[in-house]
Amino acid sequence: MLGERNIRGMLAGTAALLVGGFTAAGGARPQDSSLADQLKNEYKITKVGFDSSGWSVTEPGAVLVIQKGGILGVPPTNLKMAAATYRDGELHSPKASVLLVGPTTKQLTIGEKVYVLKLDVRVKDDKIQIIILECDPCNNATQPSMFKSTVTFEFPKDYLGKADVSQVKDFISQVLAPDANGEATQRAQNTATPATQLPPAAATRATIKLGQSIEQVVKVLGPPETTVDAGAKQIYVYKNLKVTFVDGKVADVQ
Repeated sequence: MLGERNIRGMLAGTAALLVGGFTAAGGARPQDSSLADQLKNEYKITKVGFDSSGWSVTEPGAVLVIQKGGILGVPPTNLKMAAATYRDGELHSPKASVLLVGPTTKQLTIGEKVYVLKLDVRVKDDKIQIIILECDPCNNATQPSMFKSTVTFEFPKDYLGKADVSQVKDFISQVLAPDANGEATQRAQNTATPATQLPPAAATRATIKLGQSIEQVVKVLGPPETTVDAGAKQIYVYKNLKVTFVDGKVADVQ
């Protein structure tokens, strides 16, 4: 079994990586920071973390509505994501990258509401990348899902260096439009019992069997608190449970 201290360390590292984008090692350039700050005022970033119930949304942010199909979601603790790319008025699905993100994926549909987890701006490259997370309460989800995804917006050459924030928002809104009822939804979340918290694993220990697939386990336990990828072997760590998969099938439960 992994020690409690090691698990906490992995959880902290995973939380930092959950919303990792394509930020360059050299940091943001001044013009990038200016536009990014303006956009973050328009799109309040959602904060996530861990509590006694597992991985959850700790501070809801702006709510956006998906306008185009082709966005591929993965469980919230996945470190790999396949980005959809929006350019020339068309959303290009990440078909070539599906095998890189694991067996558990989900198509996020038109009309589905999502939070903004991270927003990266590259003025010189004329690109903006937005990491989104399903808003379960907004979508009236009966079971926690919280799949996340990435959309990369590719603007015409030298566009971002001259455009104002309203023009950029109009461009982004072709794929991710602001939710007209977003503020009301957030107020309802703040007063209701959080629906985004993941169920404790201990209560469902008996339902996990050797030979089950990763997808079957996630349907029962929800996304893990953290994962360890060792090639053919993967370890999903929950609050009171560790599930080891070999070649995508349950090989051990502790």
